[in-house]
Amino acid sequence: MERLNVALVVDNEAFGGAETYVRRLLRFLPAWVVPSLVVGENLAGAFAERLPVQIVAPAVRAVWAPQIENALRALAPDVVLVNLADAGMNLAAMQAAEAVAPTVATLHRTGGAPVSGAVWDCYRLLAGALAPSRIVEARLRELGVPAERVTRIPPGVEIPPEPVAHPDRTPVVIGAIGGVTGLDLLPAVATLRRRGREVRVLVAGDGRDLAERARGLPVRFAGRVPEVSAFLRELDVVCLPSRRDALSPALLEAMAHGLPCVTTAVGETVEELAGAAMIVPPGEPAALAEALDRVSTDGALRRKLAAAARAKAERDFDVRRMARETAEALAAAHALSGSAR
Repeated sequence: MERLNVALVVDNEAFGGAETYVRRLLRFLPAWVVPSLVVGENLAGAFAERLPVQIVAPAVRAVWAPQIENALRALAPDVVLVNLADAGMNLAAMQAAEAVAPTVATLHRTGGAPVSGAVWDCYRLLAGALAPSRIVEARLRELGVPAERVTRIPPGVEIPPEPVAHPDRTPVVIGAIGGVTGLDLLPAVATLRRRGREVRVLVAGDGRDLAERARGLPVRFAGRVPEVSAFLRELDVVCLPSRRDALSPALLEAMAHGLPCVTTAVGETVEELAGAAMIVPPGEPAALAEALDRVSTDGALRRKLAAAARAKAERDFDVRRMARETAEALAAAHALSGSAR
């Protein structure tokens, strides 16, 4: 494959799942892709990879982003990949990229940016667009990207060499993430407590606003987790009762570690994960409690789910597959733009 110089643009105010995606790409893009990075100064420290980095100060939320455009011109990429946490983040970065080179955008969520003339023009000019799900794929077409330029690339995570060991210990440790814990998991844990079930819950991420609601429950807040794999290896079960439409990379990481998972039927979860996770209706703490009761009291079920989760992650969600397909989509966008000139 011919060498391809790709500049990735990350212009956000906080580090989240969309930025984790970029960090994975930087690690696993094929050798024929030469990456560089344009990033806001508030997030520069989160990207420790040894590659050319242009710092943009600060994150831009205007209608014009001359800092991003100038940084990209200095890098002279063949193609630019702009990372969008949602459809409204951020048009200025996309317009700056489009002024420099063929531009591809990865959209992670469907929210934001109601369709308008300015939004339509910005998305219509993209050389390509990448979607992790069919829901996002449809949203990109709605925003004006020609259908033939939209590519669905399911998310990918690193597959550790060895899965988590599964001792039959009591109490079972259930892991969760702060942002999705309060709505449904805490009421479900309260139900288990009333039934006399022995479980412990370990919550990663910011759970400060949940501390009062968790009072009296067997819940510990671990705060920010710098090493996700180490956190996952403390768990017996992972529970992510999302109410959003995205297929959670955090859930896929847990599956890759061979952990039994309990999640909710949002987006493409049923289509993608049926048989590899326990799936319950969203927004129903009683149904979530029933699922957690089953998985926490049945060691054989946990082992069955763990094996199915690991096999599914290896087959369909390996980060190397995601990075390869992304590189191929970027090369196709570059070739398409070249033939159009």
